[in-house]
Amino acid sequence: MRLDKMLGNLGYGTRSEIKKMCRQGMVTVNGQEAKKPDQHINPDQDQVCLNGQEVSYREYIYLMMNKPAGCVSATFDRYDQTVIDLINPEYLAFDPFPVGRLDKDTEGLLVITNDGQLSHRVLSPKKHVPKKYYAQIDQEVVARDIEAFSKGLYIGDDYTTRPAKLEIIRTFEADDGSLGSEIYVTISEGKFHQVKRMFEAVGKQVLYLKRVQMGGLSLDESLELGQYRELTEEEVKLLEDREI
Repeated sequence: MRLDKMLGNLGYGTRSEIKKMCRQGMVTVNGQEAKKPDQHINPDQDQVCLNGQEVSYREYIYLMMNKPAGCVSATFDRYDQTVIDLINPEYLAFDPFPVGRLDKDTEGLLVITNDGQLSHRVLSPKKHVPKKYYAQIDQEVVARDIEAFSKGLYIGDDYTTRPAKLEIIRTFEADDGSLGSEIYVTISEGKFHQVKRMFEAVGKQVLYLKRVQMGGLSLDESLELGQYRELTEEEVKLLEDREI
């Protein structure tokens, strides 16, 4: 890999800025001043230092975000704030993107990375990686709803969902005296507004929706809305676990 490409990918400057740093003797490779920014190095073997500080190279980043409502799952949007707008510049140099989408008004677990292969594996319809949501429903959820979800539901557009797992957490009484339910639902697809459309298919409405798990990876509940952290190697592997 070219030296200037490595440093550029890590956010240390533009190609011209890195060239200037090399001319000023600020960059060394294996203890020797690097005068040529286009020289080739092995990031896994060569020691690169900038201003005497060793530069650690990595190809991919993996972030877990607790996505807030009102923020869109995209790298750019003309009108709304995106999840990428919440990321620090040190990560932006990797050109990260969200793995899949959460609706604008949906909160919870969102993985952000620049690893296209992992994203493809997690999102591939053939993989059926499960996604678990917590939701508040405007009516009482009952046994027949659990059965309907377990068989799959027609949600329009000539599409019937795969079987989904619906779990009732509790039933609550709203201020107007009506009953509602808190539930978990686990799906293995990602159709547009799928969870909301599935409840509409049984005559109910989703009041609040939050993704809490993808594959075997669970949301870190210590993350406030809009906060994020890097995933551990073990957590990256959990993303592709497939069990419902």
